[in-house]
Amino acid sequence: MAIPIKDKNYDLISVVYHAAQGSEICRQYIEDAQNEGDEALAQFFREVQEQNQRLVEKGKELLKKSY
Repeated sequence: MAIPIKDKNYDLISVVYHAAQGSEICRQYIEDAQNEGDEALAQFFREVQEQNQRLVEKGKELLKKSY
């Protein structure tokens, strides 16, 4: 049985990873919305992508400070 590795850095790395993944997924969602002609939805996905990118950058800075 594996023992989960849990600490603040693990948690931070996990959040950064998932935010980066969400940002990448939004690229496809933006394209899908644009292909459907829904610019309002494409803009929403752009905003989500930007928020995720901000979280990634902030998380990376916090990681730098913890080492």
